[in-house]
Amino acid sequence: MSQVQKEIEEQPGALARLLKEGRVEAEAIAERVRAFGPRFVVIAARGSSDNAARYAQYLFGAHNRLPVCLATPSLFTFYEAAPSLAGALVVGVSQSGQSPDIVAVVESGRKQGALTLAITNRPGSPISLAAEHTLPLLAGEERAVAATKTYTAQLCALAMLSAAVEGAPARWRELDRVPGLVEEAIGLNAAVSEKVARYRYAEHFVVVGRGYNYATAFELALKMKETSYLVAEPYSPADLLHGPVAMIDRGFPVLLVAPSGRVLGDLEQLARLLESRSAELIAISDEPRVLGRARAGLPLPAGMPEWVSPMVAVVPGQLWAVALARTRGLDPDQPRGLSKVTETR
Repeated sequence: MSQVQKEIEEQPGALARLLKEGRVEAEAIAERVRAFGPRFVVIAARGSSDNAARYAQYLFGAHNRLPVCLATPSLFTFYEAAPSLAGALVVGVSQSGQSPDIVAVVESGRKQGALTLAITNRPGSPISLAAEHTLPLLAGEERAVAATKTYTAQLCALAMLSAAVEGAPARWRELDRVPGLVEEAIGLNAAVSEKVARYRYAEHFVVVGRGYNYATAFELALKMKETSYLVAEPYSPADLLHGPVAMIDRGFPVLLVAPSGRVLGDLEQLARLLESRSAELIAISDEPRVLGRARAGLPLPAGMPEWVSPMVAVVPGQLWAVALARTRGLDPDQPRGLSKVTETR
């Protein structure tokens, strides 16, 4: 078993640990957030952490009515022109907590009087020292270069903070179901390696998700890029239809992330269009109609609340990316030219 496969399978335990051991800290930070009363949220992140931030845009927007923007770290480093962060909750999300550009955003926020928070797997790292508060991921050491358990832990940490700020016991009960749902998703996709051989020589993928799972589309595109060295472009259905859909014709592989929820009808409509163009549809879904349209179906557990679904829907895609790399004769644990910690300005 590869290291990344091992860490994918560690996710139910890592999430259960975070929910159990991290709740007190999440609720303490939430109390500080409520007292501060931020007008908006700015999140600084890179790579997979940036994709977790995309989830937060929907999460805090829908449940906490807070606008969320993604930081532009180059303004704080190269251009030395930090925008005003007064009245903001500034969140740095980083697995390692070491990238100087992300730290710079948090440091600037704190100097400007913003409320600052680090979400990281390494308490005591530079980002943790820069922020007023730290919410540790408690995921354990992640050795594989491709992030898996730290990514789902980031999603969970953000979801815990949102639920705590809202003060909604029902949302905590839904969060407590997530480790079991992830474990079930792993079991449902045990035969994923049998479905990827058809795509051994594919060089281009489109990955589509909407709403909460817009983030999942970006994360799965990244996973295929870094482990299989192919071009994988993430889109929402709306953005895809505004031009890029022209490139999709017979045999073009499209990975559709379509769990049940408010945007499912839109995704089903896109699936019908893709079918009319004879595209190769790979679907991550709990909806039999969607799975029935797919050349390769990656099933999800039924009955998930839509707002927690990104923590579950990403898992079959992680397994897909690892299996695809293997069938191409590549080592998913050691992507070429990459290291576990990337420090950028």
